[in-house]
Amino acid sequence: MPSSLASNRSRSRRPSETDLSLEYHRDLAGRLSGDCVFQVMEDQLHWMCELASSLSVDQTDKVHPPYGWTIRQVIGHCADAERIWGDRMLRLAAGDPNDQLAWDENAYADARFGLGNMRDLISELGYCRQANITLLRRINPTAWNNVGSVDGNRISVRGIAWVAAGHLQHHFEIIEKRCDIQVSRKPAMT
Repeated sequence: MPSSLASNRSRSRRPSETDLSLEYHRDLAGRLSGDCVFQVMEDQLHWMCELASSLSVDQTDKVHPPYGWTIRQVIGHCADAERIWGDRMLRLAAGDPNDQLAWDENAYADARFGLGNMRDLISELGYCRQANITLLRRINPTAWNNVGSVDGNRISVRGIAWVAAGHLQHHFEIIEKRCDIQVSRKPAMT
């Protein structure tokens, strides 16, 4: 196995108890299959495109009870979250000792309601995900072990990467359920 591939697998391995202090974060990471967060995140780019191409305009702007957001708002939320995960990974990888603040996802979703067409929102989410994958590939492998706190809760760079992937999977699964669709989650093997 080439050393760069071995290095990627070593640093992107599943998080341990010391990487994630919140049960909610451990749950998000635990829902994911596989042992390499790079592969999970890259597969989600495919899932994102397949999901977007399967949604109708009627589905994207409808609130599907019991949920309070439209699909458009959910995708906007996912893009916002992806940006925040990336900022947190960058800060922790750099050794920033400051506690990072929580964010009010509802205020963000309410502020952006109705903005952006779905194609642009999916593109934004995809670009943010690609930027985060690129960031993770370029940071020093030992920086994946850096631990900091978010709203007083302990988390590592590795933990954030897995939580970001788990968060996206959580919302994509809800979208599939809400819209009664199921799409390919991974590219076909060739």
